[in-house]
Amino acid sequence: MRRAPAVALTALLALTALAGCGGRSAPPDPDAPPTGRVTVLAAASLTDPFTRIGADFEAAHPGVKVDFSFAGSSQLAQQLAAGAPADVFAAADPRTMAAATESRRTAGPPRVFARNQLVIAVPAGNPRGITRPADLTAAGVRVAVCNAQVPCGAAARRAFDAAGVALTPVTLEQDVKAALAKLRLGEVDAALVYRTDVRGLRDVEAVEFPESADAINDYPVTAFGDGPNPAGGLAFAAYVLSADARAVLAAAGFGAPA
Repeated sequence: MRRAPAVALTALLALTALAGCGGRSAPPDPDAPPTGRVTVLAAASLTDPFTRIGADFEAAHPGVKVDFSFAGSSQLAQQLAAGAPADVFAAADPRTMAAATESRRTAGPPRVFARNQLVIAVPAGNPRGITRPADLTAAGVRVAVCNAQVPCGAAARRAFDAAGVALTPVTLEQDVKAALAKLRLGEVDAALVYRTDVRGLRDVEAVEFPESADAINDYPVTAFGDGPNPAGGLAFAAYVLSADARAVLAAAGFGAPA
């Protein structure tokens, strides 16, 4: 039977420490073995690595089932603010995490577990010859970008500002997967997505641009003390910070926390 990897004591302490807001009850016992179903809400860009991480977590804890809901971070934050049941939230930026946890009881302060960076996604062969953000403003070039309320959209705005480019996209999408889908369907000529979304695709290639260094997104995770399975959520959030989970994230192209 595969055993769960050891998690650094500092990670557990950070997850179990109270955030300091009045009226919050004691956190779940970090030593309690996880059981039952664990509900995880996660940014759309985490779909592939978190699916693998969830399977590894289940293998390490027989009898545990991880239920995922992947969508744009801002959409998930709205659901959480409205009281949606969840044990764990993994967002694509700290700002969205702060909004999501303002009215929820967390088991500790969010911890950054990964980083991501934007690229310009174009069809294989780059038929439009796009090499920089300014090329996206050429006549007839159709571009998909995430909505500004979504972390990938906010990052795109910062990157365009750094490049001194004023872009009018033909579509604003609710998450990065939707923006990439527009490109793969041939509805646009380019899309601003994370480099992890393009990794391994044969029909899409990534155009790196230096201004994206001004728009790197940190990904935080937290467990909720008011979720349906607080102990399970705490265990999964700690697992995301483990060496095994970070290896999965690195293989998917995510950077390590700063």
